[in-house]
Amino acid sequence: MSDKPPVTKHHTGKEVVIVFPPIKAPGWIQGFLDFVREQGVVGLAVGLILGVAAKSVVDSLVQNIFSPLIGLLYGGGDFSTRYVCLKTIGSECKSKLGYGSFINALMSFIIVSAAVYFVVKGLKLDRLDRKKQ
Repeated sequence: MSDKPPVTKHHTGKEVVIVFPPIKAPGWIQGFLDFVREQGVVGLAVGLILGVAAKSVVDSLVQNIFSPLIGLLYGGGDFSTRYVCLKTIGSECKSKLGYGSFINALMSFIIVSAAVYFVVKGLKLDRLDRKKQ
């Protein structure tokens, strides 16, 4: 028979909590496993993956919806391609200050930041990060 304790299930209302026995591994591997478990590395990785996916959706929203609408207000065309020419040689612009791309990136940042803020506040996730007194 195994000397490991069995997996236990606790039923609390509508939620089932499964408690796995502690994993024992030799040497530095145990230290790594403890680090992953105690520091919430798996949750951080999941959050990072979801954040990258959400950012790509927001970038597409800004690039394909907001930028053309702003460009329409400012004389038509794609707003992300707007620039100020800093140096002209002949009839060709050699140095450009691309303010349209910067404004698109700024809009993406503001939308992602606002979404994260409202999700954290709405789900009261900010309470999870507070140190225990």
